Amino acid sequence: MKDGDTLISADGTFELGFFSPDNSSSRIYLGIWYRRIPIRTVIWVANRATPFLSTSGVLQVNEEGSIIVLNSTNGTVWSSNSSRSTQNPVAKLLDSGNLVVKDGNGSNPENILWQSFDFPYDTLLPDMKLGWNLDTRMNRFLTSWKSIDDPSMGDFSCLIKLGGVPQLFIMKGDTVHTRSGSWNGLQFTGSPQLKPNPLFNFMYVSNEHEIYYSYELKNSSIVSRLILSEQGGLNRYVWIDRTQSWTLFFGVPTDQCDTYQLCGPYASCNINNYPVCACLEGFVPKSPTDWKASDWSDGCVRRTQLDCHSDGFQKHAEMKLPDTSSSWVDKSIGLMECEELCRRNCSCLAYANSDIRGSGCLLWFDNLIDMREFTEGGQDLYIRLAASELAPVEAKGQSNKKRKIAIIVSSLTLAMGMLSLGLFFYMRNQQLLQEGFTEQTDIEDHGDNELHTFDLTTIKNATNNFSSNNKLGEGGFGPVYKGILLDGQEVAVKRLSETSGQGRKEFKNEVILIAKLQHRNLVKLLGCCIEGDEKMLIYEYMPNKSLDSFIFGETRGKLLDWHMRFHIIAGIARGLLYLHQDSRLRIIHRDLKASNVLLDSDMNPKISDFGLARTFGKDQTVAKTKRVVGTYGYMSPEYAVDGHFSVKSDVFSFGVLVLEIVSGKRNRGFCHSDHGHNLLGHGWRLWMEERPLELVDSLLQSSFSESQVLRCINIGLLCVQRSPADRPDMSAVVVMLGSESSLPEPKQPGFYTERNSFEAESSSSKEGKWSRNEISTTLIEPR
Repeated sequence: MKDGDTLISADGTFELGFFSPDNSSSRIYLGIWYRRIPIRTVIWVANRATPFLSTSGVLQVNEEGSIIVLNSTNGTVWSSNSSRSTQNPVAKLLDSGNLVVKDGNGSNPENILWQSFDFPYDTLLPDMKLGWNLDTRMNRFLTSWKSIDDPSMGDFSCLIKLGGVPQLFIMKGDTVHTRSGSWNGLQFTGSPQLKPNPLFNFMYVSNEHEIYYSYELKNSSIVSRLILSEQGGLNRYVWIDRTQSWTLFFGVPTDQCDTYQLCGPYASCNINNYPVCACLEGFVPKSPTDWKASDWSDGCVRRTQLDCHSDGFQKHAEMKLPDTSSSWVDKSIGLMECEELCRRNCSCLAYANSDIRGSGCLLWFDNLIDMREFTEGGQDLYIRLAASELAPVEAKGQSNKKRKIAIIVSSLTLAMGMLSLGLFFYMRNQQLLQEGFTEQTDIEDHGDNELHTFDLTTIKNATNNFSSNNKLGEGGFGPVYKGILLDGQEVAVKRLSETSGQGRKEFKNEVILIAKLQHRNLVKLLGCCIEGDEKMLIYEYMPNKSLDSFIFGETRGKLLDWHMRFHIIAGIARGLLYLHQDSRLRIIHRDLKASNVLLDSDMNPKISDFGLARTFGKDQTVAKTKRVVGTYGYMSPEYAVDGHFSVKSDVFSFGVLVLEIVSGKRNRGFCHSDHGHNLLGHGWRLWMEERPLELVDSLLQSSFSESQVLRCINIGLLCVQRSPADRPDMSAVVVMLGSESSLPEPKQPGFYTERNSFEAESSSSKEGKWSRNEISTTLIEPR
């Protein structure tokens, strides 16, 4: 199928073809849209991360059963990577809007090799599944468009998380934006608006094989879709023929109380009250001053501590149940047995029916967070209290009434104080700027307007005055500390050291560059602090720290199975592709290594440390520097020897990383009893001797996909080839990782022997310039 051709479903509802979003005629995508709706409504995009700029495209189904999108020069821009192959593959667009590749043999025409429903983007159609196939570990989730005319991956995702009792979340990056909660037999606990209606039936399936949400339309003439918007709303729309428009049926979040953990622990949110947050009965604000200032993030604490044996339970009706990420469930017992279980366990803090219709037992053992009160549609929650707190309801009612009056009066009084305080800080900031705050001014002139500036007091409080207990590590920039802001957000604080080899130039460089970058595989810069001699960068906190702590350590390395390693490789590749091609600036990182890849709570990789990065112009391909900086073992030959850097020097570093992730060994310092090669040379030697699987980390044993490992080794060796011209760019690497097509044979890698090749190569190109001592003292700056 070529540009201009389309594939139409049998009933004429959907159409597959090439298109350009509004205001972006230069970018071509393969997508599926409603055919009979005059407003083009795209429900699926194949190459959302890799649009091509030519005027024509081609869609093919290869012999392995993969759908391939080619540009006008026959370059592959996207591939479906079918999990199984067949001799007669056929692509078909079903009436459901599902693009499938089937076995075309008459013996088994329903054998689906690949389907777009397994890889949704921002739209959930009838009969699609949002959730997990536990047998294959396939996770089907939604991701928003970047903007209304840019289908590349946006900030938001909607998914079911499996931890504790599975729940539906809307995430902004790696931060929870909205929690719809666990399934209670009728709907998600935080979505009482999801109730029986004339448009559609919905279902939630949870068994040993699958956990997912799905829906079906009651009338085939109705056109309805569930989409995740660019602003993070999960909205259901219905097409109205009379008005020729999409009408919003319902959406989440609905109001302020849907903001995740708005009120902190042991507090609930009620949108009909003022203020919206209130401590639960038996609890008081943890930070009374902040609470009165409408900063509820610290939540509440018990007024009376528990003593276990004489405790009781207070019933709260019509509630959104607390976060169940660390909860326990038994679906076979009732509420009375559930209460007895919780009473006997002194660590149990609350219980409820797991099914709102009156069955199952759900127990909480951690802080109760993200609760709200509904007028209807919530359920009963029983919270453990000390016996002395279980006072008569009438007395509590009077106490609550007085407390509400006091809060209203104090809030009005505090409002005037906050206004004065705001004016004070405004004048103070103006004064600081006038006193020569030149670094911040320069950053604001060149950086992102949304970059937040933190004051030093805030950072000191967050890090416990830079306590050694909060120290996460130290790099070339300086020490890194874990901090907790007033709203409870965890952050990582990089503090420029007085003895650091890096200084103002690298500090400004990192702020100006990374402030403009937004991608799920790049660490997010939250802001900076520049006060006096202090210069600090504040990042999102990565609880699993850096990649090197996993792949080069036997203890943590056992936690990194092959599926996770491949996930990390693919994520790093997507992050680099964004830097090289898709970001507003074309950026060469120049220091990509295992310690500069951080891992979030879900083990998603995020490239960090942009202090040495450089930008390229649109038509620029290579630059030269007299000051070679970076880390030996990851640097390409042309950069280390001649100071030439380009996207291909980053590709070399990526190739080293791939081989390190596969092998669990460092490139630099690698030694083998049979030869003097480094890791690159060892991998090359095994490849040429047709023994590449001997490179695989022994911790993986045999629990890996042989074909996938071989593909990664092949890609890694292609990336570290001696000549930059021979190395693929990152767009080709991403395609190669996601397809099963044959790959070219790699040529000899650069620096494939650590002790001999480096000296030989350097002396042949710049005789007399290099010596063993100079490597570490004058030209290459270790980090």
